[in-house]
Amino acid sequence: MDFLSQCTSGGCGAKIGPNELVGFLGGLPKFSDEKLLVDFNASDDAAVYQVSENLALISTVDFFSPMVEDPRTFGRIAAANALSDVYAMGGEVLFALNLVCFPEKMAKQKLSEILIGGAEKLKEAQASLAGGHSIYDHEPKYGLAVTGQVDPKKIIHNNTPKVGDILILTKALGVGLVQSAVRGGVACKTSEKAAIASMERLNKYAAEKMRDFPVHACTDVTGFGLLVHASEMAGADVTLVIDPEQLPLLPHAYHYAEEFLATAAGQRNRQFLETKIDLTNTTPAFQEILFDPQTSGGLLISVAVQKAVECLAAIQKDDPVAAIIGEVCQKESDQSIIIV
Repeated sequence: MDFLSQCTSGGCGAKIGPNELVGFLGGLPKFSDEKLLVDFNASDDAAVYQVSENLALISTVDFFSPMVEDPRTFGRIAAANALSDVYAMGGEVLFALNLVCFPEKMAKQKLSEILIGGAEKLKEAQASLAGGHSIYDHEPKYGLAVTGQVDPKKIIHNNTPKVGDILILTKALGVGLVQSAVRGGVACKTSEKAAIASMERLNKYAAEKMRDFPVHACTDVTGFGLLVHASEMAGADVTLVIDPEQLPLLPHAYHYAEEFLATAAGQRNRQFLETKIDLTNTTPAFQEILFDPQTSGGLLISVAVQKAVECLAAIQKDDPVAAIIGEVCQKESDQSIIIV
């Protein structure tokens, strides 16, 4: 029984669309707690709860079905993705709990491999595995509930960029397109290998570098694609200007976009923003890349212009594909993003 043949969708491409989520969350009953510094009312990457003057806990959860055939690789990718929210908020990972759904009739050795892969990434992150929960399900799914820590005065939000900031993206785009090509049997080994390496890569190293610079906002780019995450960063106060020619891309990702190997999640992302952004001067292929759902994508960092080049150079020591992709400008009409 193969992994991918059991799954109707995989990775962050399986996320419920942003349009639908807004409706689901709007009517939830609320309890006010002044120590809960960040909750679901914001579009931030994780919850933050203040414990003391100098300590706050970061709490996040992420899981999905496989997007690769090898179980251990899947475990590594799912863990790297789940840990990313803590890094995006400027925190350090403390421990995590496994979340497991697994078909009763599937070989249990595959589950063992998934868990080993996840544990390998936790070890790399110097974080403890503290337990978890498992159930039988029709499709395999795996992820982590993660707890981290941060100084409350040093939380990095996803929607607080400043005019004049430079935008840095730390990983190449095109994961969803490459995986779509893999599923269709038309992906080359070079692009498949590069996509897997990117998804397995922890954002820990880029996050450690950015702490040394005046970073005003940060988010990790995942299932909502670059443009939806960028629109959340822009909020109502600024406009992000992005140059698609500067985007770091996985090998052959642009070609796959030209071949219309788009994903359903990419189309949901497009529908969410189609009335809020002008794409008339952007090629159809770049449009697909901008909306493409990323599994375990990179960090989108908004850093002060005076230190942007130095920040990029520091990040590129461990993440050489990182690139400057745009800037933060004064709010222009009702547009949160302008593609040049």
